[in-house]
Amino acid sequence: MLIKLLRTYLRPYTRQVALVLGLTVIQAIANLYLPNLNADIINNGVVKGDILYIWRTGEIMLGITLVLGVIAIVAVYWSSIASMGVGRDIRAAIFERVQNFSAREMNRLGTPSLITRNTNDVQQIQLVLQVALTILASAPIMAVGGVIMALREDVKLSALLIVIVPLMAVILGVMLAKAVPLFRSMQVKIDRINQVLREQITGIRVIRAFVRTSYEQQRFETANADLTSTALRVNRIFVLAMPALMGIMNLSTVAVLWFGGQLVDSGQMPIGNLTAFLMYIMQILVAVMMAVAMVILIPRAEASATRIEEVMSTAPSIADPEQPLDPRSATGVVEFRGVSFGYPGGEHPVLNDLSFVLRPGETTAVIGGTGSGKTTLLNLVPRFFDVTTGEVLVDAVDVRRQALERLWGTIGLVPQRAYLFSGTVAENLRFGREDATDAELWHALEVAQARDFVADMPGQLDAPIDQGGTNVSGGQRQRLAIARALVKRPAVYLFDDCFSALDAGTDARLRAALELETRNATVVIVAQRVSTIMHADRIIVLDAGRIVGLGTHAELMSGCDSYREIVESQLGEEAA
Repeated sequence: MLIKLLRTYLRPYTRQVALVLGLTVIQAIANLYLPNLNADIINNGVVKGDILYIWRTGEIMLGITLVLGVIAIVAVYWSSIASMGVGRDIRAAIFERVQNFSAREMNRLGTPSLITRNTNDVQQIQLVLQVALTILASAPIMAVGGVIMALREDVKLSALLIVIVPLMAVILGVMLAKAVPLFRSMQVKIDRINQVLREQITGIRVIRAFVRTSYEQQRFETANADLTSTALRVNRIFVLAMPALMGIMNLSTVAVLWFGGQLVDSGQMPIGNLTAFLMYIMQILVAVMMAVAMVILIPRAEASATRIEEVMSTAPSIADPEQPLDPRSATGVVEFRGVSFGYPGGEHPVLNDLSFVLRPGETTAVIGGTGSGKTTLLNLVPRFFDVTTGEVLVDAVDVRRQALERLWGTIGLVPQRAYLFSGTVAENLRFGREDATDAELWHALEVAQARDFVADMPGQLDAPIDQGGTNVSGGQRQRLAIARALVKRPAVYLFDDCFSALDAGTDARLRAALELETRNATVVIVAQRVSTIMHADRIIVLDAGRIVGLGTHAELMSGCDSYREIVESQLGEEAA
């Protein structure tokens, strides 16, 4: 999976990779040539007492070393550009893919896991690519070249490689087999750490209010200890492997000096050649050690690549049709035709056989008990979910046959949880229409009953808003979210219980202002409070996903028991 991922995202950096590999080959060949020059200095300079030869050959070695330093700097520079570029492209691809996910895919993969995959997992890919280009590429050349050069120095002494290399290969194989499953497990446990930490940060007020701090600390400690235990198991593998490899390297040096010394003593091998042979053995072993460094990184990168590929291969369940159909005109009419919907794995459908029409110039309210399907009904209009049976039509065209961008462009949604982005008040209001003027922003704030508190904020429209709108109250967040939808001026407004944090007076003024502002648009209001929706043109009453009442407040009071019960429970029998 790692190779497949790199093959895809390395294509734009083919030239940089080719340059780095070329420089690495030159560097490896030069490093293999240096021991030969060192042997010549000993055999032809030191032994014969030729100082001039020593200086001349030494200058060549120094020059080669300086050139190798420059080559190493250039190679690291371009390998960094390639690896960081690949990381940037993968992050962008993951972000783009996640942006197309529906709520179904988001729930299946999970927010903490997606964050980890776009940060930690991508970093693992970057790191292994950086090391591969600068180290791994030279390792095979150094190993194979070292063997050839060692055989060139002395065939008999090279027989030691028959023992040394397979022994190191066995250690590497065992280490790889043990480490790969653990690295995969570590990434999952990092997800768990992120999930627990995210929940604790987001729900800190609830945790303190219910005095659950110690319980949450224990949850985090359990997840942390689990990750730490796995990391320690991985480290123990390398703690045992590295000394074993170093031991083989040191014993190899002793063996070369022992048997090589006998050959030198018998005159079968010059002392310089023995020195060169020893250096070639060291280069072979260093190449193997570099492979070990990659063994440490590759399993984790492979696990990360698998997780990234899982995101990239997940097809969004909500996507543009192959041949989008544009409506003939933007009328703002929304129609439900025999719509039923059930969540995957759900025992019963959430919505059952809903049929009604929402028209411009009318305000339609949806009310019902908790779990009756009010928010689900609203989410079917912008196609956050696809209906199980039936059709949802906007502008006389099934939403499944429309381009998503075009569909979303006609809808102004104020969700149940009013979410604001980090930035300024103006940046949040212009989220739906970037070219909106300051005058239009102030008008939307006035309609949303938010003008006064924004005017009192330092900077006014340029006042900072924290992530999630945590520096303003719940009611202020709701009013800013409503103003954001008003700035967009869509044909269809969907208000999902977004008046719950407002007091009765502000609620009444806001509804009166909205009635004038949205008089030519289709307006749907989901609410729990009867006072918010009792003056709507039509009210849809849901019970267990079915329409049990449809009409005005007066009509429903006389003909719908479910609606009358809701009114009596909130306003009392006298109001009913």
